[in-house]
Amino acid sequence: MHVLLDQGFTVFGQKVSYAEFIGQVFALVVVYLAQRRSLWTWPVQLVSVTLLFVVYISAHLGGTASRQVVIALITLYGWWAWTRRRDPVFGVVVRKGTLKERLAIAAAFIVGTSAFALVLDALDASWAPWPDAAIFVGTVLAFTLQGLGLVEFWLVWLVVDAIGVPLQLQSGLYFSALVYTVFAVLVIRGWIDWNREAKRAANTSSAPAERPRPAT
Repeated sequence: MHVLLDQGFTVFGQKVSYAEFIGQVFALVVVYLAQRRSLWTWPVQLVSVTLLFVVYISAHLGGTASRQVVIALITLYGWWAWTRRRDPVFGVVVRKGTLKERLAIAAAFIVGTSAFALVLDALDASWAPWPDAAIFVGTVLAFTLQGLGLVEFWLVWLVVDAIGVPLQLQSGLYFSALVYTVFAVLVIRGWIDWNREAKRAANTSSAPAERPRPAT
């Protein structure tokens, strides 16, 4: 692991470690697989978070590093949940959240960010506690909602990307900032695809069952 962290290459005058490169590329692959509702989403995610944990610890981003541990736990849950909710034809069943669920998501993000930012600041665990906390809480929410099959997880990812790009740039993690930008494009595509699938699933479940024909 130390070899992957210490060795790397230079892009635009900035060093990119192999750990950061591989971890972020795998993170991009995760978004691609999630868009297609593939079970491979979760094992690839486990490899990514392991590598990125080491990267963020070395950059003194305690909140962003801590989220990798939580993501690993949620990944195990998501892997289990998706194996239980697979349609043999259409794959993982997804749906749109209710108004109450959306309000709960927004409240969890705001309250969670505020609380965790205060913890990071008190422990001096991050030089940018508020955006660091927002990325941590947003990521945890996004993966949890993804495991539950809620379309809204893509919107949470967009918020994380909007906060993550400037934070990565200020941290000197330029390759990660580029990856976050690519994330945004993939997330928008995923949002469109999952909405289409959620609509199909809703129409299928609301369609009246065909009455049996009388015997002749």
